[in-house]
Amino acid sequence: MTNYHQQPVKIAVVGDVHDQWEVEDNVALKQLGVDLVLFVGDFGNESVDVVRLVATLDLPKAVIMGNHDAWYTASEWGRKKCPYDHNHENWVQQQLDLLGESHVGYGYLDFPELNLSVVGSRPFSWGGPDWKNKEFLQERFDISNFEESIERIVTAAAKTPQSTIIFLGHNGPTGLGEEPEAPCGKDWQPLGGDHGDPDFAEAIAQTQALGKTIPLVTFGHMHHRLRHTKERSRTIVSHSESGIVYLNSARVPRIISTETDRLRNFSIVSLQGNVVEEISLVWVDKNYTVASEELLYSHSEAVVEQPVYNQSP
Repeated sequence: MTNYHQQPVKIAVVGDVHDQWEVEDNVALKQLGVDLVLFVGDFGNESVDVVRLVATLDLPKAVIMGNHDAWYTASEWGRKKCPYDHNHENWVQQQLDLLGESHVGYGYLDFPELNLSVVGSRPFSWGGPDWKNKEFLQERFDISNFEESIERIVTAAAKTPQSTIIFLGHNGPTGLGEEPEAPCGKDWQPLGGDHGDPDFAEAIAQTQALGKTIPLVTFGHMHHRLRHTKERSRTIVSHSESGIVYLNSARVPRIISTETDRLRNFSIVSLQGNVVEEISLVWVDKNYTVASEELLYSHSEAVVEQPVYNQSP
């Protein structure tokens, strides 16, 4: 049963942080009056202090970890660069301990007051068609291939008592385009190709088959600034005939300093019942007021089948 007569749910999606998170960000979210905050990961290279500050945010929130959040742990290459001794410290575990139940990778979190649940895809994803960091995923999650990953995600989705699900990933699913400018398109040589997560895409399809409604799938990882051209930005929003809106929220850098101000960005999603009505990118100034707001998606205009992208800072 849909809830079209309810007040819209105001959701802030925080793109890749990359060490740009401050006390002021927590305050800004409070001032924006959001009902829910979704973090797509990449807080920094196992940046425990950043995650500690995020964990103090006193708002309903859900978090998934990105590839940088296990930068010195997941791969042999990363372990060689590690600035600490793995025999005595575990920064990955410290981050997860700080986040507690708000980390939804391979899990879910119910928000009954909002009539929805947030389900996490594969955490620490690097994206692409290859199964990377095999030992790390096996040891930490007992997952050894895409098929097992799909099953873990769908099992989490099936457990949610809510009929409406928002999917949260670090990298997006396959199926959003082969172009280098696509939400998960390869913008490095050789140019083009879908760098989405195949297990994420299949898990979404199987969750729909369970009868769940999925109005929003949000993620980051693939930054909005493209490496091969400055003529345009990455496609930010895509939507499917089944009603799913896909949002790549990786607006990097997410904090910009000017001569007189300090601006921080958030993607704001307005969810009415089971429909994403609007998505805007807002920049909040040092006085916690919205300095600029750019409409990225409008449900009323979504009948026009064209990608949404922009050139703002």
